Amino acid sequence: MFSAELLLNSVVAGLMLGSFYAAVALGLAITFGQLDIVNIAHPTFVIFGSYVAYIVNENFGFDPVLIGVVFVPVFYLLGMLLYQVYYACFERTGQESLSGLAFFFGLMFIVEVLLILVYGVDYRLVEAPYIGKTWHLGYIDFPLRMAVPAVVSFVMTGLVVLFMSRTFMGKAIQAVSQDRLALQLMGADPIKVKRIALGIGIATAAVAGALLIIIQPVEPSVGRLYIGRVFAIVVLGGMGSIPGMFVAALLIGVVESFIATFYGPSWAPAVGYGILLLTLAIRPQGLFGRA
Repeated sequence: MFSAELLLNSVVAGLMLGSFYAAVALGLAITFGQLDIVNIAHPTFVIFGSYVAYIVNENFGFDPVLIGVVFVPVFYLLGMLLYQVYYACFERTGQESLSGLAFFFGLMFIVEVLLILVYGVDYRLVEAPYIGKTWHLGYIDFPLRMAVPAVVSFVMTGLVVLFMSRTFMGKAIQAVSQDRLALQLMGADPIKVKRIALGIGIATAAVAGALLIIIQPVEPSVGRLYIGRVFAIVVLGGMGSIPGMFVAALLIGVVESFIATFYGPSWAPAVGYGILLLTLAIRPQGLFGRA
């Protein structure tokens, strides 16, 4: 049964869910959207970030968001190392299209298996003062386990957008896959630019993973549920457009929440992909086009 109260709560929940989706898709918007690197393992790094948050929270009781922020430099270095391996093995020899995809696909399963061997398949969760609490504004509910990740995601996305638009390196990252020669004439090394960009992309996974385990318990294979969704968000928003990615994430989050509320959760993912197909049919470059 439709009601204004239920509809409004559905939209608010969808906006919070979509904001979280944006945090997960942000790194992929950089690596896939701007570098043309099909990092299918990105959601697995998000799960890895969730387990880092779980381990530190379980042993020291620190806030999950704080843990994610503290581990950003570690994930950044991991991303830079990952690109160095990818470049040496595939990009330098021109085999990045298929062999590179197989590399990330294999990496996804290696990380997942290692997590299973160490922690098993039991669901893990974290503790924080705001988990389980809800703010009420009239008849609108704001569960803090969703509201906190939404705010953090918005801030993180905003900082990345500022970096991309206001710094030389940010602009170089946006240009590296579009005009490599012009970038070299400007004195920038495309390899260094891509290494930094992949480092930033993986660094966002540290925060996104912490947000994920705040929202729901995780186990090693949960990342697979987000592979199709995050690629859909990046393509829907426009390849390389981070603001477009954020809008697309909000759109899919609201639609999924609306469908889950009024028609059942099993239909939600299908409708999200339906919007993607419809958008590509009408506007193939996505909502914002390529940055």
